[in-house]
Amino acid sequence: MPTSSLFSVPARAGDGAPRITVELDGVALQVPPGCSVAAALLVSGVTRFRSTPVSGSARAPYCMMGVCFECLMEIDGEPNRQTCLVEVRDGMKIRSQEGARDLMAGAMEDHHEQ
Repeated sequence: MPTSSLFSVPARAGDGAPRITVELDGVALQVPPGCSVAAALLVSGVTRFRSTPVSGSARAPYCMMGVCFECLMEIDGEPNRQTCLVEVRDGMKIRSQEGARDLMAGAMEDHHEQ
């Protein structure tokens, strides 16, 4: 885990600052490198990261330090990642989480591989 802060507010698009490409729900985004996934998405204008399992209410990062779990998203096929604790990298595939995670999906996949 890096000791430097991943919660930095990167320069705005169009200022000549370097960018990397990530995919969010199938759409390519140009985001600043060197910050958390949550910070990169927020600075890119993303305001909805997931929905709640019970009411379907939209959720987005709140604490930006891994305490609240409001920023959960699927990153490179792995669900329930805290985006505020993961450094963004070029080529990442990020997906919004909608509702409850199917807890048996991973168990069934593991079972079929044996």
